[in-house]
Amino acid sequence: MAARQRTRVQQKEPVLLTTTKLSHEGRGIAHHEGKVVFVDGALAGEEVLVRFTGNRSSYAEAETLEVRVASADRVTPACPHFGVCGGCSLQHLDSSSQLAFKEAVLHERLEHAVAAGSYTRLPVISGAVYGYRRKARLAVRWVGKKGKSLVGFRERSSSFITDMDSCAVLDPRVGVLIPALSALVSALDARDQLPQIEVAIGDQPQTGSTGGDCALVFRHLQPLTPADRDRFVEFGQTHAIDIYLQPQGLDSVHKLFPPEGPMRLWYQLPDYSLTLAFHPLDFTQVNASINRLMLQRALQLLELQPTDRVLDLFCGLGNFTLPIARHAGAVVGVEGAQSMVERGRENAGLNGITNAEFHCADLTQFPEQHAFLRRGFDKILLDPPRSGAQEVLPALVAMKPQRIVYVSCNPATLARDAGVLATLGFQLQAAGAMDMFPHTGHVEAIALFLPVAGRRQ
Repeated sequence: MAARQRTRVQQKEPVLLTTTKLSHEGRGIAHHEGKVVFVDGALAGEEVLVRFTGNRSSYAEAETLEVRVASADRVTPACPHFGVCGGCSLQHLDSSSQLAFKEAVLHERLEHAVAAGSYTRLPVISGAVYGYRRKARLAVRWVGKKGKSLVGFRERSSSFITDMDSCAVLDPRVGVLIPALSALVSALDARDQLPQIEVAIGDQPQTGSTGGDCALVFRHLQPLTPADRDRFVEFGQTHAIDIYLQPQGLDSVHKLFPPEGPMRLWYQLPDYSLTLAFHPLDFTQVNASINRLMLQRALQLLELQPTDRVLDLFCGLGNFTLPIARHAGAVVGVEGAQSMVERGRENAGLNGITNAEFHCADLTQFPEQHAFLRRGFDKILLDPPRSGAQEVLPALVAMKPQRIVYVSCNPATLARDAGVLATLGFQLQAAGAMDMFPHTGHVEAIALFLPVAGRRQ
């Protein structure tokens, strides 16, 4: 069957609509001529003048031109680029209302999968709403008509790059450097051959380290001239930023400045006396303060004992594994990427942890044949990608754990997997939202599942 095509709407006159609520993505929902309309830039209970931007058989899409009657929850965005830049979608919604919205999205999803009121709603985890973002990909494009290179996030619903001079949600160590980055790229001989910059930020480096706490990885499509390499080095020296270059694939990434020292940044987990090293292109949580609070809650829900054996699936570089190791008898981390397994082992050694193992396995087809899974586990933590973890759930339940803690970046797949676990004899006991990405519609969550009484062997 052919994919449904979005029809662009040619409309001369704007239309006045009244929204009733927010969609799960944070768009206002209205109705027009018998059809649901999703309105960008509108909040619930507002009267807005809109222009239609798309039309499908069952719904239409529109953008707000003017707010005639505003919601009491509407605020003035802190970023002057909001509304054009696609990096944020909810800066016009009061922060406390954003939290309530995200909680509602999570629990509405879960209550469709399990009986309403059958589990405890945990308090939402939240923190600073600006300057929080430590990982990002900035798009780059030389624009001859403007006489400069644009550096930033893409415009909302567009491939164009926002002409911006700062970013309010990026960590200030990079958020205020957008003009300087634009000037740097504009001065390069290869200014039209740099499509993106990866941003990675950590905590203060280890004592005696030659590395910094911030790194930029520049993708370039042709070899750099010696003059361009000198410009990159000068930028790194001026702004105390590690400079990496990526001429081809991921394996080609290498450090240009400073030339000595490992290709690593670090972040601290002081509650567990841990320092974790990561490569600038490794996956790490974008929000350091929320990550620390998330770890506290996860370990509380696991109720770890000194004799526990714990399984940590989708473990990455050991963000959960190593804190668990501080409180359990043994922990096994399993990850699909060998590079992250090696990073986990590196971090275990860095912190003197000997009761944690790391293994590589395909987690879309649970590897029950592996010896490291045959010894049994008392408790399980999993932190899967947006697609969820339904493929591995039967094997997890077969291990007969006392508790399963599920960390999710997608309420839809968490709800689906909660339904799967219910059929397998594990009941949702508690769940709560986490505001990992303030000012966006992204909802992170954490949930606890316990075996149903009488069904655990």
